[in-house]
Amino acid sequence: MKQRSISELSSGFAVSPAYRIVSISILTAVTAVFTLLIRIPIAPTRGYINLGDVAIYFTAFTFGPVTALITAGLGTAIADLLSGYAQWAPISLFIHGLQGFIAGLIVRGSIIRMQKRIETDEAGNNSKNRYRMSIPIIFLAGLAGLIIMVGFYFLAGAALVGFGAAVVEIPGNIIQCVVGVVGGFLLTKTVIKAYPPVRDMFL
Repeated sequence: MKQRSISELSSGFAVSPAYRIVSISILTAVTAVFTLLIRIPIAPTRGYINLGDVAIYFTAFTFGPVTALITAGLGTAIADLLSGYAQWAPISLFIHGLQGFIAGLIVRGSIIRMQKRIETDEAGNNSKNRYRMSIPIIFLAGLAGLIIMVGFYFLAGAALVGFGAAVVEIPGNIIQCVVGVVGGFLLTKTVIKAYPPVRDMFL
């Protein structure tokens, strides 16, 4: 009887439905914690700047659009409810869920290319780029997420408190998103390097 390698066992475990459910639950909690960890209130719109985008982009880059849609939306909405910004919870659910989904969808092409490199490695060829993600794709995914997040929050803020107040929030949201892309990308690289089978969780 042929014995399975540790990596094969880890890969099979990673794609099990139970493991996916647990991972989504954990990532939702992580997103909520990152959103609550550091909060800079924006008085005119009664909103706040936070680190939630780091968790959102990490999930989108590592686990894919479907997982990011769920965890980004639920995690930020839960954080809003827990921090006394209940009026923003349904807005965050929609905006950050869409942000994570689109970013993950765009980066899928990079993941496919990376998986092809892995298959080449397993065939016996060496590749120095085995886990290298496409920087242009990451940039495009981050830009799309930024446009969605900044644009929709501006529209939501304008509807709730007026255009003048909503404009004040734009620079902070841009900074929040840029930090999220960089932080999420670095976390993705670190996690993939430490535990390659996590790629089998991409959904």
